[in-house]
Amino acid sequence: MGNGVLTVSYIAAAILFILSLGGLSRQETARRGNFYGAAGMALAIGATLLSGKMGNLGWLIPAILVGAAVGWRLAVRVEMTQMPELVAILHSFVGLAATLVGYASTLDAHTVFEGAELSVHRTEIFVGVFIGALTFTGSLVAFGKLRGSISGKPLALPGRHLLNLLVILSSVYLGIGFVGAESVMAPLLPLLLMTILALFIGFHLVMAIGGADMPVVVSMLNSYSGWAAAATGFMLSNDLLIVTGALVGSSGAILSYIMCRAMNRSFLSVILGGFGTGGTTSSASAEGPQGEVVAVSAEETAHLLADAQGVIIVPGYGMAVAQAQGAISEITRRLRARGVTVRFAIHPVAGRLPGHMNVLLAEAKVPYDIVMEMDEINGDFPTTDVVLVVGANDIVNPSAQEDPGSPIAGMPVLEVWKAKTVVVFKRSMATGYSGVENPLFHKENARMLFGDAKKSVDAILAHLPS
Repeated sequence: MGNGVLTVSYIAAAILFILSLGGLSRQETARRGNFYGAAGMALAIGATLLSGKMGNLGWLIPAILVGAAVGWRLAVRVEMTQMPELVAILHSFVGLAATLVGYASTLDAHTVFEGAELSVHRTEIFVGVFIGALTFTGSLVAFGKLRGSISGKPLALPGRHLLNLLVILSSVYLGIGFVGAESVMAPLLPLLLMTILALFIGFHLVMAIGGADMPVVVSMLNSYSGWAAAATGFMLSNDLLIVTGALVGSSGAILSYIMCRAMNRSFLSVILGGFGTGGTTSSASAEGPQGEVVAVSAEETAHLLADAQGVIIVPGYGMAVAQAQGAISEITRRLRARGVTVRFAIHPVAGRLPGHMNVLLAEAKVPYDIVMEMDEINGDFPTTDVVLVVGANDIVNPSAQEDPGSPIAGMPVLEVWKAKTVVVFKRSMATGYSGVENPLFHKENARMLFGDAKKSVDAILAHLPS
């Protein structure tokens, strides 16, 4: 394959990737966006293999086939509740790949570059390895936290900000030594030391981030993996990898910014500060919960829904764990058939992955036009008869507005307590993922439906006329 054909193939692949990002921005076009992304990647891999610039195909092609088989198997078997940790572990692979490519490029640099070009190339290598190593350990910690094998509480080491600053300054010092080294083997020691520091800072940064901020962490690591891929493109002089990495990196950064705005938190505070590590004390927590908890049965909930004119359903991670979205969809169908106005309220950080709830509802064939974002529906709660909160907690916590001392103070939340009646589906009175008490459960208009969300929804269906 000539250079001209290869360049055209790469341009076409880049266009497909851009179309993929555009398609993934809306539920209605997400399936098409996935197709564009897969087609672009297939074109990129095929064009690279046929370019004549690749060697050792006897080893490379079997590796591609094995990787494709493993990826296919994981994608088929993984449940939606496990998707956040799958994304996190895949980010770690990108970081590890960038790190390994950096070391290989270091050994080959003297045979290709010299003088100023060598210095520039080593700078590319150093940045790529730093981002890659940071992404690798950060993603592994995120995987552990999302999976529950690592505590969701932030690790607040004394003087952690100073420690991070010293690590970065040490890395810069090592980078100067790496770029200026004269022999082939001399750069390996500063590169190795920097890699160890980058592995530590990736571990430390994500360990310092608590459960409530994990959706932001996932999108942040997505951005890091993109920049690591772009750095790999510079190392390999591959234009498509640079463009693709920049697309992923910038889109991940934009998504992280959007998520931080939705949580009323600055991006830097999420990266460097963790969650709930400040010295403030919630006045509500100090006084204890106010009011009584009123339990309700599935039959009583069914009667409330049957008598309502307007219903809003707020899904959360508990719905995903219980796999209750199908039964929720059936409740929606039956109520709409009776003339009840039913809508869904989606908080930007519901679940543990951006768009998590939207995908679950789409999978359950809930109509797109009744799935509303927080800003679109928050003003409608005062005129709503019944709100069902299915497995959500932090995103409906009134402490964000009512308690200035709460760790989530200022975070925009769904104002469900303003409805006539709120029914909260919950296994117990335990706190949410952020560990913050929720006074919603003690409101006069709140009712608690205890038990597994799927069983509770099925019981409601049994008492709701079809």
